[in-house]
Amino acid sequence: MLRIAVQSKGRLFEDTMSLLAEADIKLSTSKRTLLTQSTNFPIEVLFLRDDDIPQCVASGVADLGIVGENEFIERNEDADIIYRLGFSKCRLSLAIPKEIEYNGVQWFNGKKIATSYPYILQQYLDKQQIEADIHLITGSVEIAPGIHLADAIFDIVSSGSTLISNNLKEVETVMKSEALLIGNKALSEEKKEILEELLFRIRAVKAAEDKKYILMNVPNDRLKEITEALPGIKSPTIMPLATEGWSSIHTVLDQKCFWEIIGKLKALGAQGILVLPIEKMVL
Repeated sequence: MLRIAVQSKGRLFEDTMSLLAEADIKLSTSKRTLLTQSTNFPIEVLFLRDDDIPQCVASGVADLGIVGENEFIERNEDADIIYRLGFSKCRLSLAIPKEIEYNGVQWFNGKKIATSYPYILQQYLDKQQIEADIHLITGSVEIAPGIHLADAIFDIVSSGSTLISNNLKEVETVMKSEALLIGNKALSEEKKEILEELLFRIRAVKAAEDKKYILMNVPNDRLKEITEALPGIKSPTIMPLATEGWSSIHTVLDQKCFWEIIGKLKALGAQGILVLPIEKMVL
């Protein structure tokens, strides 16, 4: 059985549990406990603080962990990055009071910077050859300049609304972060087999994200033009219809280009276009 460490609350918890549910891994979440076991897959979930997950995985307390890349890099633990999950995206940035004129990273020389990520910040400052005083804060970092505790902050930024509400502006993006599946370096062969099955399910779920299954009726004399306009994952499926001179085309489209492509298909003569959601996609 695999033990996977998961953040106990917050957006990453919600995204992780949604992913596991989509992968048909059934877990009891009605009563929050430290450890819960799946009823249909050889996995148990250990709920932890996000900053404890890298150490637990590196030490073998947990076999796997789902954690933000920012926390994984900050803790600097010896574990493998197994899969980039693509959700819970954010960035780590330097921000200063919005009324201050900013002319480049050298502004931070001699300044005091409040942060919950001293390791990542120090690595960045060293690379930029900046001498600054790092002030460690574990709570609300964004208030530090307003109460004259620091000149600037280094913190997670998602929408930027928290910065705006604290009269701060983002001036340097140091790193981008997303959820990672990390693993202990000494997994047994049995656990590696379970991991492969878990990855197979996760990949099928992720492959289907933002994808639509498209069916349409097209005149045979426009087949070549329409198939050339389709950016599907592979060649589309073409089947003859009972009505002479017409065929049905089936394909998969990315959500981001959906409306642009649909407009082109209609202009080329496609009719009866049917759009269906995709739950899983095995490539």
